[in-house]
Amino acid sequence: MWNIGDKGDRIAMIEGERKLTYTELDGLCAQIAGQLGERSLIFCLCTNTVASVAGYLAFTEHGHVPLLLDAKISRDLLNQLVEAYHPAWIWTPADMVEKLPEGDVALELEGYRLQSVNAGAPFAMNEALCVLISTSGSTGSPKLVRQTYENIRSNTQAIIEYLGIDAKERAITSLPMNYVYGLSVVNTHIYAGATLVLTSLNPYAKKFWDLVDREGVTSFAGVPFTYETIDKLRILKRELPSLKTMTQAGGKLSPELHQKLAAWAMENGKRFIVMYGASEATARMGYLPPERSLEKQGSMGIPIPGGRFELIGADGEVIDEPDQVGELVYYGKNVTLGYALTGEDLNKPDENHGRLVTGDMARRDADGFYYIVGRKKRFLKILGKRINLDDVERLLKKRFDTGDIACGGKDDELWIYVVDPALEDEVVEYVFTEMDINRKLQKSGVIPAIPRNTSQKVLYSQLPPL
Repeated sequence: MWNIGDKGDRIAMIEGERKLTYTELDGLCAQIAGQLGERSLIFCLCTNTVASVAGYLAFTEHGHVPLLLDAKISRDLLNQLVEAYHPAWIWTPADMVEKLPEGDVALELEGYRLQSVNAGAPFAMNEALCVLISTSGSTGSPKLVRQTYENIRSNTQAIIEYLGIDAKERAITSLPMNYVYGLSVVNTHIYAGATLVLTSLNPYAKKFWDLVDREGVTSFAGVPFTYETIDKLRILKRELPSLKTMTQAGGKLSPELHQKLAAWAMENGKRFIVMYGASEATARMGYLPPERSLEKQGSMGIPIPGGRFELIGADGEVIDEPDQVGELVYYGKNVTLGYALTGEDLNKPDENHGRLVTGDMARRDADGFYYIVGRKKRFLKILGKRINLDDVERLLKKRFDTGDIACGGKDDELWIYVVDPALEDEVVEYVFTEMDINRKLQKSGVIPAIPRNTSQKVLYSQLPPL
């Protein structure tokens, strides 16, 4: 799938002072895969390190199916997923084994440990299944997206084509690899024989940008919050001589910041590329060509190579006229098989058949460029990761044993409504501890009652902004 060994002595990854060639990476992958027998489900607790990337590549190259999880996941949430899916193995940082159920250690390599899991009889898996991705950030929902080999291959090739990625590129890991956007950076650069500069440094830190300069990084990926913060910190006042491309996905930028970044890129001989995607489409569905970034400010662009969009009206008919709002539907080989909620679902057939109803409301202008105008479903994005508000409510109601909690918000701002004043601070702390959502990105508020209709369904439109 990745043809790692064919790329020889090119530099595959840089981590600190270490430069790992593709030949050396191929050897690491062989060591990891050599410990495994028949096709297995493997939980990967991800970090932006050589071991984490090598594990993912080894598993997918040799027919195993990894579920990519944040290494910071809480023990309780990890145990819930183990009970639901019965993995055979866990690939984890060695210093995080206290989170794990008991099992035998098959391999210790590069600071990671491959440990068996006695989770029950394994579930059958669809032969096309390649990777499992969580749909809802850090909420611990058992709902997973089922990505196939063809999904990953087609989307990777399309991204390489429209971004012009070749073996000379050097991308830095500014996003976690268990996040579909971060994973697409790994996939495209490994597939193209390019170089990944691995780091856990925060893009808001000076040392991160020192590393960009020192290693000659050519591309940087960020979500709206990333760009808002580096703008406030005046990072773009640096020269950044090696940087050629800045990509953005994971939500919509403000029109002002979009214009500022696009203008900066044009003035400095760089490319600023807005993209649109979802886990259910493997990664990308649309992109805004950089030469149109100022002219089409606010647009998420056009379909990726091999993809197609439609807008569906309230009557279910396709909208052909420009500037009419409808629900955005995408067609392409990168549309995934569907969801899994339990281990039995891993063997489900293709439920989408190349068609994805995105849940986003959009319009198309006369030139064929698309603009997202709202959402039909109850989710928002925190630092680019999709958070299902119903999942957050479920966890909070279970933890605090009360139905008087509701959630709302906007991108990069989770609102939690409570009736009991004693819970106002506790809910924020719980969401931070269990879901790793920064306290600064949460707001809690006390209201007299959660508004409901006669069927006792929450009237979210009547919740006041916080």
